[in-house]
Amino acid sequence: MQTNTVITDSGVSFGTSGARGLVTQFTPEVCAAFAVNFAHLLQQSGPVTAIGLGIDNRPSSYAMAQACAAALQALGIEPEYFGVLPTPALANYCMARSMGCIMVTGSHIPFDRNGLKFYRPDGEISKADELRIVQGNHPLLQPHELPELAERPDASQHYLARYQNAFPAGFLAGKTIGIYQHSSAGRDLYDRLFEYFGASTIALGRSDHFVPIDTEAVSEQDRNQAMAWSSEYQLDALFSTDGDGDRPLLADEQGHYFTGDVLGLLCSQYLTIPHIAVPVSCTTALEKSGAFSTVLRTRIGSPYVIAALSDLPAPCAGFEANGGYLLGSDLHNVTALPTRDAVLPALATLALAAGKPLSTLRHNLPQRFTASDRLQQFERAQSDALLAHFKAKPTALLQLLGHSQSDSATVRQQLSLDETDGLRFTLPNQDIVHLRPSGNAPELRCYAESDTPEQARVLVQQVLKGLKDGLA
Repeated sequence: MQTNTVITDSGVSFGTSGARGLVTQFTPEVCAAFAVNFAHLLQQSGPVTAIGLGIDNRPSSYAMAQACAAALQALGIEPEYFGVLPTPALANYCMARSMGCIMVTGSHIPFDRNGLKFYRPDGEISKADELRIVQGNHPLLQPHELPELAERPDASQHYLARYQNAFPAGFLAGKTIGIYQHSSAGRDLYDRLFEYFGASTIALGRSDHFVPIDTEAVSEQDRNQAMAWSSEYQLDALFSTDGDGDRPLLADEQGHYFTGDVLGLLCSQYLTIPHIAVPVSCTTALEKSGAFSTVLRTRIGSPYVIAALSDLPAPCAGFEANGGYLLGSDLHNVTALPTRDAVLPALATLALAAGKPLSTLRHNLPQRFTASDRLQQFERAQSDALLAHFKAKPTALLQLLGHSQSDSATVRQQLSLDETDGLRFTLPNQDIVHLRPSGNAPELRCYAESDTPEQARVLVQQVLKGLKDGLA
């Protein structure tokens, strides 16, 4: 049996970050095939003696790691297993040791799905690497049994030390910070980190079941819960992440979450980063702020942002609308980590506040607000057909936004259309509506931007309601 045949037949494919699919598709043979092809990819650059493995808290993740470990052992490669930990913690440790690694995680997508993320010794794999992994043609040996994996704590400890060395000791003294733990892969680390800097922490919302938190589409229930917790416990901040700990959620003292791109802006201001790369979906407040010498826009997905970092002078960084921060250059107190990270933007934003309420940081920013949501169980073919329809007939989208048939033709003449990734319409009043198929799951995402948070949410609701009604 050849690895490329196993992968092709599985239906598993690479999305915006990592290989994703249904748990039922990630059989031991499929996981092994991906691991074998990744190992051979690394061996093109020299001998490989060990590859790191980590997992999130999904029920399926440990067995997938076992299958990857068995395949590596069959190649004479030692799998070093670090247990449940944030993806950036695994990547940070293995990069420091010039070692490749595999993270078993589906990030924020529902628990019936999972995925694999791959890191070379110098960082996250490229889109070209993804193609090589899919097409790799190597024999696949069938393991007789899956090995039990002994967990090592090194990577988690190294991750904590990264930030303990980067920020002033005690800078959070007197602060009370809630940790919304749910099923995050880093939930047992974050309280230790914030307490190291002097904060009191309160663990909230721990779950024995996997919770698919999407930092780009925070549910109304989670928004209300954040405000309730902030009031009940008199929090100065509330911190959480997505499932694998590479996308942050940070709420101010009122329980209002910052959007991920605003966190990226604030983090970059604290670190005095002049050159940034961001996906096209990020807020235009970045340009309007005047904080950056360069704002380079890319397609959505960390591989595209990482590729763009090589075109920027140092110091540079990238971040996404989901809040994941990619530090592209070494700074005097923290080394580069060009993969999504949730901790750096949270700590930097807290440090930027310098004893003031977090909510005050919003006051000095351009008043541009974003919102997003998605239609779930929406297959890619449906999304592609819908985008083709709106590209050919933009007036159909305008009618979803409340424009009558008579005035939509006039507005159409003043529309600006960006096709960098999906369809991004800028209206004459500078409102933005962006439709894009998810690269990770069968979902159609809708992003919006406006001068008020209420109008941004209304734009998303109008479009998605109109699409649902039209599909009913």
